[in-house]
Amino acid sequence: MRGFMYWFSLLCLLLVGRTAMAQSSGLRLKAEDEAACKQWVDEQMASMTLKQKVGQLFIHTVAPITTQANRKNIEQAVTEYGIGGLLFSGGDIQKQIQLTNYAQGLASTPLLITFDGEWGLAMRLKGTPSFPRNRILGCIENDSLIYEYGREVARQCREIGVQVNFAPVADVDNNPKNPVINTRSFGALPQQVARKVIAYCRGLEDGGVLSVCKHFPGHGDTETDSHKSLPVLNFSRARLDSIELRPFREAVEAGVGGMMVGHLNVPALGKKPASISPEIINGVLKQELGFRGLVFTDALEMKGISGNEAVCAQALIAGNDMVLAPRNLKRELAGVMSALKTGTLTEAAVDEKCRKVLTYKYILGLAKRKDISGEGIDRRLNRPETEELMNRLKRAAVTVIKNQDDMLPLDLSVSETALLSLSPTLTEDYPFYRQLREVFPVIWIRANVDSLESIRRRLNPVQQVIIAIHTSKVAPYESLINQLAADKPVVLVCFDSSKTLEKLKDTMQKASAVVLAHTDVSDVQRYVADVLLGQQKADGRLSVPLAGLFPAGTGVTLDPDIPRHYCAKDLGMNPAVLSRLDSIALEGIEVGAYPGCHVLVLREGFPVYDKCFGKHTYEGNETVKEGDIYDLASLTKTTATLLAVMKLYDEGRFGLTDRISAYLPFLRGTNKEDITIQDLLYHESGLPAYYPFYQEAVDLSSCKGGLFRKRPDAHHRIQVEPNLYACTDFSYKPEWVSRVPSADYPLQVAENLYIKKEFRQVVLDKIAEMPLKGRSYRYSCLNFILLKELVEAVSGTPMDVYLDSVFYKPMGLTHTAFQPLKRFKKEQIVPTVNEDFLRGGRLQGFVHDEAAAFLGGVSGNAGLFSSAHDVARICQLLLDRGVCGNKRYLTRATCDLFLKAKSKNSRRGLGFDKPNPDNPDKSPCAAEAPASVFGHTGFTGTCAWADPDNDIVFVFLCNRIYPRPFDRKNLMKYDIRTRMQQVIYQALTNLAE
Repeated sequence: MRGFMYWFSLLCLLLVGRTAMAQSSGLRLKAEDEAACKQWVDEQMASMTLKQKVGQLFIHTVAPITTQANRKNIEQAVTEYGIGGLLFSGGDIQKQIQLTNYAQGLASTPLLITFDGEWGLAMRLKGTPSFPRNRILGCIENDSLIYEYGREVARQCREIGVQVNFAPVADVDNNPKNPVINTRSFGALPQQVARKVIAYCRGLEDGGVLSVCKHFPGHGDTETDSHKSLPVLNFSRARLDSIELRPFREAVEAGVGGMMVGHLNVPALGKKPASISPEIINGVLKQELGFRGLVFTDALEMKGISGNEAVCAQALIAGNDMVLAPRNLKRELAGVMSALKTGTLTEAAVDEKCRKVLTYKYILGLAKRKDISGEGIDRRLNRPETEELMNRLKRAAVTVIKNQDDMLPLDLSVSETALLSLSPTLTEDYPFYRQLREVFPVIWIRANVDSLESIRRRLNPVQQVIIAIHTSKVAPYESLINQLAADKPVVLVCFDSSKTLEKLKDTMQKASAVVLAHTDVSDVQRYVADVLLGQQKADGRLSVPLAGLFPAGTGVTLDPDIPRHYCAKDLGMNPAVLSRLDSIALEGIEVGAYPGCHVLVLREGFPVYDKCFGKHTYEGNETVKEGDIYDLASLTKTTATLLAVMKLYDEGRFGLTDRISAYLPFLRGTNKEDITIQDLLYHESGLPAYYPFYQEAVDLSSCKGGLFRKRPDAHHRIQVEPNLYACTDFSYKPEWVSRVPSADYPLQVAENLYIKKEFRQVVLDKIAEMPLKGRSYRYSCLNFILLKELVEAVSGTPMDVYLDSVFYKPMGLTHTAFQPLKRFKKEQIVPTVNEDFLRGGRLQGFVHDEAAAFLGGVSGNAGLFSSAHDVARICQLLLDRGVCGNKRYLTRATCDLFLKAKSKNSRRGLGFDKPNPDNPDKSPCAAEAPASVFGHTGFTGTCAWADPDNDIVFVFLCNRIYPRPFDRKNLMKYDIRTRMQQVIYQALTNLAE
């Protein structure tokens, strides 16, 4: 079922209109399949009474036991009440298969067989593969592994006749006292939880099983178990949006098919408990977030909700499509029928829900009934490939939490290394020890509480110690291992859960290295040994904070493919010369060229200079740090739009000499009809350099004295140029702009400023009607606005989504995004200007470029925000001819073409800027830069240059236009960036100094 979550979205939309999912476009089904689905649903609906339609909205819970009483229970639920689905509680797999076949044989309309398998079938069924809990999976950096896990769980579900899995948990684990979520969550970081949830859902649904995110709107930050009483989440809407709701919102945007609403009291969202709240389900989930999939309640027998009268009727009125596990099926069905009689629930609403349920049943393959075979089920579930996937997940979760002074990989030249193992059950066949012992001599000491003093004496002469923990009972050994960690280099390896490390706070503080393996299965023991020896990679990241010492996200990557030690000198550069960059960076701050900056230089892919200077603003105290995110301005052209263009060209989707009008019909019949893609990349289209599209949204009649004046007055207070002042009390046209978001005004331009999606067409129409000025070189942002339209027309995907899925996420770029406030805290983003006349305040996280801003923050010319390290990684991808890590993103041929091609009419390359060796005074690069260099600069004070001849990347990020753009000329006046680049080449050539 290739692309499942996408094509069922489309199919449901085609068949049932507004009641179905519409989040994602995807693979289109054949017309006959669509017609067959509609015909089957219509036939089922026509054969049902109103009571039977109501029954389709109920999921009944039964135990997988084959007693006569249980069979009678199933028979009554299916034949008398006409239930829509079954949920089996824990038990025996063969009996569940028998009862599934029995129940489906009784049903006139096939049943949805649902399952609560958050970590696979083993959560409920004995003898089935047991995958790690989500807290462990949340440590894995490679989301493709989470996708594979979802696909495998889906395969196993289908093997036993299950179509719906009530997983994954999308709650954020941000309260250590939570009694019921904790290890079931992917972690404490909302953005990480969202990534893992989406990857798992895609795997599950591509495998033909409906995924169901839970527990909306978020059950993480509570100390109450909703199985026992009703939790209260008394947080502001802003807090809920940034933490609890974020994974659910992103899952909805990704096209997830199912959602489970929790029994939670969330006053900021609704007056009633979430699972029976119209404000939360119809209002927030469906209207605000735009969810059109299948909505389930959490189990209604739980004490957090079960005391409510006619709870199933309330749940359906609130917007749920299916009610799960009511305590008394007969009474609750009667309650729904009573609500229909009184009109509080309409027959039309029941029809709509029933039709949606039936459509999902068809898509999930239930129109063609067949018995599930129990023969060989153990073999079919426990395949060798399944075992290997479980091991790969466990290995990928290994996390190096601390690696002080590069303790790891181990220095094998140390004269004596000891392994102290804390475990009461180890035998001579000890995988961790044996794997270490194969490479170098290591002394193995098994801890014994009765001989701590002798152990201490034995370890006294040892040069370094590995402490391996295989038990949660560590208290008897704390004194010993604390002393060891204080006296000598110690590697602390925990083969137990992170809770065990919580007990060893002092030891972790003193230890040189700390490794969390989560489990002591033999395969992981051998793998961790290889990590310590420098023979395997570890790149896990903590999914939750640890002991108040290490925040979520902490982790050190150890990769045997990367040299352990490197410095500027080792890579052919003079560190003393490179240090001159310090004085240039500080000079820029002193002369007011910028309040702060980040300077990064790579040689052969490794950082030889990486320093931050100054502050975010002149008046503030926030210092510039690694990971700070900047508005890249026109650097977007090469780090975003051009990447997408290269990829699509790579795939043969267009040629460079193709006319752009062949892909953008609105240009046909205009004076731009013959412009080629190559013309746009070379900036030889004839389009003007700039156009103030925003003026189409401004009510110019509200600007007393015009939008701009040469002198300030009461209406023109903000200076935008040396002799130009902008109006500050104008109004926007209400047909385009609103101060509040809504379905009509979904795109955010700035704080409290939203615009219609249709304004994009105004921009395109303006470009279509503009006059051209020859075809000689003229740099124009409009060229790249059109290239973004090309990317979206050819790929069928919004450019930001395309880049995120094809490049940024697979490359591990964690600080790169359009519309960054959707992913990052404002404090992580460096302010761009202090007071923007157009948007009335500070710009921090909103793109400065007006054209990009009024296109909703995503444009081809500007809009991308990123950090220095992420920008450098993109440059290195291009230097490495399309390869990053162990994955190829672009062919070498495409990279060579785009990196080497140069216009005959200017210094420009295909989208890239390049040096001007014929006129160094007008070159954007230092005179020493070879002609092969490629890159770009940005208006906000950014630049990134890559040198294929010398394998050098130079990235400079600053916010030079803060606080006001017009008077921030000193970056160019003092030639900061080119002087820095000059030093880099001096460091390369003056190694004898």
